[in-house]
Amino acid sequence: MTARQDPAAEAGATIGPGNTPQELRCAGAWVLREIAQLEPALARLSRSGDQELTLEASAVTTMDTSGAWLLHRTLQALKQDGRSVQLRGLRPEFQALLQLIASHKIVTESAPAPGPLARIGRQAWTSLGNTFGMLAFLGENAVVLLRSVTRLHRIRWRAIAYSLQKTGFEALPITGLLSFLMGIVIAYQGAEQLRQFGANIYVADLVGLSMVRELSPMLTAIIVAGRSGSAYAAQIGTMKVTEEIDALRTIGVGPLELLVLPKVLALLIALPLLTVYTDVMGVLGGMIMAHVQLDVSYSAFLDRLDQAISLKSYLVGVGKAPVFAVIIALVGCYQGFQVGGSAESVGRQTTLSVVQSVFLVIVTDALFSIVFSWFNL
Repeated sequence: MTARQDPAAEAGATIGPGNTPQELRCAGAWVLREIAQLEPALARLSRSGDQELTLEASAVTTMDTSGAWLLHRTLQALKQDGRSVQLRGLRPEFQALLQLIASHKIVTESAPAPGPLARIGRQAWTSLGNTFGMLAFLGENAVVLLRSVTRLHRIRWRAIAYSLQKTGFEALPITGLLSFLMGIVIAYQGAEQLRQFGANIYVADLVGLSMVRELSPMLTAIIVAGRSGSAYAAQIGTMKVTEEIDALRTIGVGPLELLVLPKVLALLIALPLLTVYTDVMGVLGGMIMAHVQLDVSYSAFLDRLDQAISLKSYLVGVGKAPVFAVIIALVGCYQGFQVGGSAESVGRQTTLSVVQSVFLVIVTDALFSIVFSWFNL
């Protein structure tokens, strides 16, 4: 908003001595581009010791909202210091603009930083809101899944196959390598202790049970969370930034049905298969290290492994994988939908999806251990 008297008469904004020591003369164009040069003069004015001041503003040729706000701020600052200030000669149109500025409360100071308790409370409230949001997201996907089961033609089989390739087949090298190395590490660390007691053959029990029952499912889930869960969040987040999610809703395509459900179903298939694969690779790594370190033959290792691992222990490990798959897929997709309108938000939510997925996988695995101990499984 700008009030003008004569555009040709515009000059640089000034404020200087008037006809008397208590009078200051305001002149020129009080507009946005001139504020920078007015600030130092007004700062000196606020530090002056005169108790009575008169601002003569009849020479102000142009004033916009920024100039009116600057003048209003100066007058208020002088009055708060206990000084008597009179504004004289301001043109009616400029006076109306000044009154408009004065009628609105303008906050010029930032709010004080919250205290420790306030920060804790705010974080707790945010976490509670995210929890309820995640539960609502889970319920919405359950409804979409039930609707798709009753109408199988609505399931996106091609999207499921594509996600299965990305999250399952392409994850074989990294999951197999890390599981193989983990089996080597466990066998190597246990070899020194078992050798002291002449219990070399029990390295098969150590490697087999630890990998099949605990380490393989959790290690595979953590790798998939960092690899695929982050990809889910980044993909959906980028689509939200580019407004592709809104475009899908506009043409009547449900984002959950197209983007979330195929990923969940694909990971439900891929993660148990990857867990079985990492079981084999982990045991293979342990068997090789047992042969090198403890001179345990491959046939003896496999014979002892058959006695050490029961079907119950094997199913316990594989049975965790579908639960981990649902957690990883839903957390990744949920954080993708929480992305705002910037690329920075995409990176933040992607990182958060990995952190939350890994945390929930470990907590869920701990809960599984407690429940299994109650039922002697």
